[in-house]
Amino acid sequence: WDPSISVHVCGGTLITAKWLLTAAHCFTNITNPLSEWAVVLGGTSLSQTGPDVEVRRIKRLIMHERYDPNTGYNDIALLELERPVRCRSSIQTACLPGPSVKVSELKNCYIAGWGDRIVKSSGNDILQQAKVEVVDNQLCNSSDWLHGYIYDFHVCAGQGGVGTCQGDSGGPLVCQEKRAGFFWQIGVASWGIGCARPKRPAVSSSTQYYYNWIRTNLGMRP
Repeated sequence: WDPSISVHVCGGTLITAKWLLTAAHCFTNITNPLSEWAVVLGGTSLSQTGPDVEVRRIKRLIMHERYDPNTGYNDIALLELERPVRCRSSIQTACLPGPSVKVSELKNCYIAGWGDRIVKSSGNDILQQAKVEVVDNQLCNSSDWLHGYIYDFHVCAGQGGVGTCQGDSGGPLVCQEKRAGFFWQIGVASWGIGCARPKRPAVSSSTQYYYNWIRTNLGMRP
């Protein structure tokens, strides 16, 4: 892996020492075989190297068996890394909300990534984050918003100038547990109509909806 000639494609989140959660659409119409891809962890800059950064090749890709590239339904995927990652201050695993977590009550939500809107306008390759508001699915699916396109497996967040854009796909939407202070990853960046337009929030795949699918494919009990 050489950062000077590598191209950023998508984001992702480490959920165990050997598995990464991302979006299925990142792997449609790819021209290079997965053996040539690299997963870079721990960096806050696309050109960063050094002891805080680890690079892994991909051992296996698991796309949701019902992913539909035409509709974007079930836009979620897992990557098994060639070998485990050692967690440290710069590399941590995300917490995924099980059925008992009341996601609608979570506050202080953030997105992160190297999307076009942020990186190209700022002229740097530093990882960006932004605070966003989660939009209730009923409102998000109303006639003035994303009428008819939102389902239970979606989470809407960000609009009016703040949100994900091209290049942020597969990255996390996280919200804070108000009592404990830690963050749950509630979404995987999937699609949007433009970038951060009014009443056009970015759409993520709900990690709570796919919680059992994720655990099953990791060999865990649902």
